[in-house]
Amino acid sequence: MPLIRIICLAAVLTATPALAETLQPGMVLDEKTWQLAADLLPPEILDHYKRGEYRNPVAEWPDGAVNLGPDYASATAANAGRFEVSPAGGIIEKGSGQRPAAIYGFPFPEIAPNDPQAGIKVLWNYYYGYWSNGSRRNVTDVLWLGRSRLDRTAMIDVCFAQYDGQPPDDRPKSNPNEVLQQFLAATLRPADLQGTTSLTWRYRAADKRDSNWAYVPALRRVRQVSPANRSDGFLGSDMSQDDGPFFDGKPEDFVWTLVGERQTLRLADPYSLKGEFTYQPLPGGGWRVPFKALPMVGVQQADWSGLAWAPLNFVLVQRPMWVIEGVPRDQYYLFGKIQLYIDKENFRGAWSRKFNWAGELVTTYQVGAYVNGSPDGKHYIWGHALYYQVAENFKQGRATYAGAPPPQMHDAANDFFVSYDSEFFSYQSLVRFGK
Repeated sequence: MPLIRIICLAAVLTATPALAETLQPGMVLDEKTWQLAADLLPPEILDHYKRGEYRNPVAEWPDGAVNLGPDYASATAANAGRFEVSPAGGIIEKGSGQRPAAIYGFPFPEIAPNDPQAGIKVLWNYYYGYWSNGSRRNVTDVLWLGRSRLDRTAMIDVCFAQYDGQPPDDRPKSNPNEVLQQFLAATLRPADLQGTTSLTWRYRAADKRDSNWAYVPALRRVRQVSPANRSDGFLGSDMSQDDGPFFDGKPEDFVWTLVGERQTLRLADPYSLKGEFTYQPLPGGGWRVPFKALPMVGVQQADWSGLAWAPLNFVLVQRPMWVIEGVPRDQYYLFGKIQLYIDKENFRGAWSRKFNWAGELVTTYQVGAYVNGSPDGKHYIWGHALYYQVAENFKQGRATYAGAPPPQMHDAANDFFVSYDSEFFSYQSLVRFGK
């Protein structure tokens, strides 16, 4: 056999094991191993690993890691076959066609891929899983980032009131405005944005759109804004109010379709997976979950050479996902299509891809995932030590990060099952926070 053929054959035989290798826990996904994730990530995210802009270890997230508690599991089982989706996209009871007074557990524990309503059922399960954390308060750092730099920062005090999805004893006792959710975000700094405040009421009625108000200190007045404005960049960033913890648009404002199922890598907090988190009781009820004093995004680590918004200290875990797509009913909505990757077992969101009305990818929203723990044996809430939410604008080569405040603010609010006064989410509060 000619020498050249022998050398070529030896090269092929040597390369074969590497080509056949699969991504395993304990490995690191980076520019050397990115091909092993070729079918496991959105292409724009995979490209970051190919270029060495992201680098994360691979870990394992087994089924059952998210423990929502025995009561939640029982309620979910009892919901099987109980609900359906109305033509408007809301949840109604089978038979009566009425909106249920309250729901606890995943409303749709059984989802058939050939069900034309499968997409919105997946989304409703995501919402009710998130709402099981109760009403919340977070003080969040928002970073405007270029590829290798920090452009500006803001600190936001964010309050959420949830009126459904919690254990019966934890639901608000009255709901005269028939809301499903209320949201208030007040800017604490910098000085030129301080006092800028927004307020949202989301209604239970499927055909009633969100009410949104904003207070701008320079104008010294409250103005009502269109629900379509929730897709616009918050404070001029690439992150919108409809991003929230993963997706926070009103489900009924979109037409949803299930477009597939796939195995997907997603970001996760390794300390959460190992149970390394704590709960601190709050004086007025509820719990605070403190963050570790660790860099969570590239710009926070001096010797990091990748993208400024790359996830640091997070791992990648492989999970089965539903992939759903939503098209806005409002033609003035900024995006023409949103594609969501949602875990098939625990309904946690992973990747949110936003396309313009011409079908071009504009932004990908990237979030971390966390398991649950219980501070009292009754309430089961996120247990985490890190936090990561990034909206990456591919057209502009920039991103916005929302996450834990600086380490010196280790006791900043990251609160669950908070109680709010019935008048807290009001016009008066909007003005008070804005002053």
